[in-house]
Amino acid sequence: MKGQIHVLDRMDRRILEALQADAGLSNQALAERVGLSPSPCLRRVRALEEAGIIIGRVTLLDRHKLGLSLTVLVHISMDKHTPERFQSFEEKVKTFQEIQECYLITGQEADYQLKVVVPDMDHYQTFLLNRLTRIEGVSGVHSSFVLRRVVDTTELPLGYL
Repeated sequence: MKGQIHVLDRMDRRILEALQADAGLSNQALAERVGLSPSPCLRRVRALEEAGIIIGRVTLLDRHKLGLSLTVLVHISMDKHTPERFQSFEEKVKTFQEIQECYLITGQEADYQLKVVVPDMDHYQTFLLNRLTRIEGVSGVHSSFVLRRVVDTTELPLGYL
């Protein structure tokens, strides 16, 4: 259930920290890393999955080795602030594989912030002019180009638990 906070013990946190660092760990390796025997470790992992805390496991790829060297943070302004306009925009951007993240935001002149990953500036220009700005309702686009990733993690801060 969204918004429901689960109380985790120290061992659950250790399991989550280990899996965030390396989701490919076997149950045996995970159990050794957190100091449990394999059966209780597997039971805990399954309980975390059933509770919806672990929602999936992914393989992270090196974007540079794949030729995806340009990351762009894009602020999008919409012409109308209606639920229908926002829903239409959100459905469309979900179909663009270049968009890694899309946030509805406040506190800026923009309505959305996107994280876009493409090979280079030419590809971004094509994406921007032929796809992004053609979405009905987009009235403004501001692009910022990432020079260096200072912090780049998928790990959540579990120290608050």
